[in-house]
Amino acid sequence: MLFRRIGAVATALLTVAIIAGCGSSSSSSSSSSSSSSSSSSSGTTPTIATSSFTNDFTAMATLKPLTSEGKGKIAAILPDTISSTRYVEFDQPDIKKALQMAGLPSSDIIVQNALGSDSTQLTDAQTDITNGATVLLVDPIDSGVGTSIEKYAASHGVAVIDYDRLTLGGSRKYYVSFDNTAVGKLIGQGFVSCVAAWKIAKPQVIVMHGATTDNNATLFYTGYYNQVLKPQFNSGKYVDVANTAGTWDPPTALTEFEAAYTAHKNVNSAVIPNDETGAPIITYLQTHGVKPKTFPTTGQDATLTGLQNVLSGYQCGTVYKPIYLEAQAATALALYIRANKTAPAGLVNGSTEDTTAHVLVPSVLETPEWVTPTNMNATIVKDNFVPTSQLCAGKYAAYCKAAGITP
Repeated sequence: MLFRRIGAVATALLTVAIIAGCGSSSSSSSSSSSSSSSSSSSGTTPTIATSSFTNDFTAMATLKPLTSEGKGKIAAILPDTISSTRYVEFDQPDIKKALQMAGLPSSDIIVQNALGSDSTQLTDAQTDITNGATVLLVDPIDSGVGTSIEKYAASHGVAVIDYDRLTLGGSRKYYVSFDNTAVGKLIGQGFVSCVAAWKIAKPQVIVMHGATTDNNATLFYTGYYNQVLKPQFNSGKYVDVANTAGTWDPPTALTEFEAAYTAHKNVNSAVIPNDETGAPIITYLQTHGVKPKTFPTTGQDATLTGLQNVLSGYQCGTVYKPIYLEAQAATALALYIRANKTAPAGLVNGSTEDTTAHVLVPSVLETPEWVTPTNMNATIVKDNFVPTSQLCAGKYAAYCKAAGITP
């Protein structure tokens, strides 16, 4: 089921300016300037910034003149439906909505899901190019298929934007995601805060990892392990009991956890980088009599199950990534490329290292948030990211009430 956001929740003010010629030059340095978004039929190029995007998508309408100048279809190829529900619930509809709000006709919009298959993702890209796509947004299942897609696209004069995951060794033009090291750091800091709040005297920690083929998983790990947990382990305050092999597949993650939990009877906490992989682990802990607020766990993506686990005291918090920001940024970049225009500096607000190709990739990096019962009402609920009728259903109504959330 697709969760629909409603209402205009302004995260920034949209200012207006007219830029003559081909627009502003792109930049890989940090920029947080407000957007100017305007154009007329006289041939000027609209500009937009990361600060322009809100969950009502109204900023996208300012790019309609740019859309009218461009040629070809825009295709987005998402990786799977297993690693996170976000791809079905948010990315797919948000990318479509952003393009439609920018005036791109439905006949020029392609959004697909590779369902975890490298061969499907490559075939989708090749077919899309054959059918007239001039820009691809690709969330690669892994860097192997990502580089294959990008080589094929380059040989056919088609531009690629890495969406959410960076293709290591690739040749993409831009990368759009959240600051993924910051995502990991939020997970680590959230865990540390939770350990203190839940009064875990001597944390005996299972440290879990996402799929080793996913560069994001590496960045998450860098954030929570290297930057936050390692000093705690080195000081002796925490004990690093076990580190799992790494996966985004929930049943496999459960198997990894069970093996560590069975082998180390003193385990009393786990750092888990994803709500989806954490959900079966929390169910497993509940069946073994673990009580609320006694066994800290973590997650990200603010899934319905993850949020309910947070409310009920089985998960310390979750990293909320407003996908509507990422979707609008990626589609805006695609429209500039499609029209053969240079993206403005206010849109391209950072850079990311491709550690295989040894290059800095111009990037749009959005800001994640750590969500607990304390701020859930001001983030998830405010953005209508998950309908409160579902969040607060059944036994969770009492937890919502305690958190000040009204169904």
